[in-house]
Amino acid sequence: MKELTHLDEHGRARMVDVTEKEPTRREARARGTVLMSPETFQRILEGGIAKGDVLGVAKVAGIMGAKSTADLIPMCHPLNITNVEITFNPVEEKHSIEIEAQVKLKGQTGVEMEALTAVAIAALTIYDMCKAVDRAMVISDIHLVEKKGGKSGHFARGKN
Repeated sequence: MKELTHLDEHGRARMVDVTEKEPTRREARARGTVLMSPETFQRILEGGIAKGDVLGVAKVAGIMGAKSTADLIPMCHPLNITNVEITFNPVEEKHSIEIEAQVKLKGQTGVEMEALTAVAIAALTIYDMCKAVDRAMVISDIHLVEKKGGKSGHFARGKN
């Protein structure tokens, strides 16, 4: 079993020291889903939510979330992210919006947490903008899909 890197030899929380690591290209993709009523789903697609363009605002929020990860997750390093892409896939049969975030940089540590945070913040923004018409929405299945770069190498869900 691998060691937990955010614990010191006494079991106390610590930030991992990446001072001596060489910067390399790193990339991560994460996904999640927001399930909702058929009415809410249609209103999002048709622009019928009073607060405005739900997916446009959620995209900006997801990007901001990725960039703010170190302010939200105590042991995350502040990173110089070079790219964040947020995409939405409306799934009519399930009345859901699938969210995917891809984050890139050249640095000393990975961007998995930034990709996961981007998805979570985008999903929470969808919820916030639509809660007046649907408080029963469910945010689910936020997970890492793939990560590239760094000492631990390539991870692809279902292939590792």
